Amino acid sequence: MLALATRECKFCARPTLEPVTATLSTRDTILVVARQRFAERGFSGTSLADISDEVGIRPPSLFHHFPSKVALYRAVLLDAFDDWFALMDETMAAEVADGWHQVERVIRTAFRFFVERPDFVRLARWEALEGGPILVEELTTVLRPLFERAVGFLEREMEAGTIRRCDARRLVITGYGAVLSYLSDAPLVASLLGEDPTSPEALAVEQEHIVDLFRFALEPRHALETSTLPIDR
Repeated sequence: MLALATRECKFCARPTLEPVTATLSTRDTILVVARQRFAERGFSGTSLADISDEVGIRPPSLFHHFPSKVALYRAVLLDAFDDWFALMDETMAAEVADGWHQVERVIRTAFRFFVERPDFVRLARWEALEGGPILVEELTTVLRPLFERAVGFLEREMEAGTIRRCDARRLVITGYGAVLSYLSDAPLVASLLGEDPTSPEALAVEQEHIVDLFRFALEPRHALETSTLPIDR
């Protein structure tokens, strides 16, 4: 079972490059191929020659669109994070009944986003491991308003008593890591659990596990006691 699980895990295996449609512009085609290559091999392990070959152009033509490898990598990362920013902004702007339900909404949305975008997960992991210049510097600057908004929301809800008090800044980092690391470390998770951690069944279990973990950490005790009372039939 273990060997089978490791082979079948879509986050464990070598990713299959998506076919590039003929309707894309040359620049967009370069971005698609570069995203897949950088996600598979990281910045250091990817060459512009490989990207040019995959796109079907000569290297000088690639430099017409992106002056350097760093410029291309920067464009790939910022493009990958655009959807994340937009989705989180939309999710956090939604009006919900109370603080915990909003936290749960964000966790479930983030989980679904990462599951549906394995390239995003790999890019984030590669950037963190390689200590690249984008995530540490520019992406941090771009992410800061979203991070502070989340922290501000949690602190307001703590003050209102809808969730328990904790270190809001660390909680946001912990939530991000809990969702991302399960997927980015899928080969290790597969080995430890002896199953494919990205199967629909395993993903459903993990999502509920993370939600329950944060629910018990944040939801006020009286709400937890009410939610766990047996139903009077």
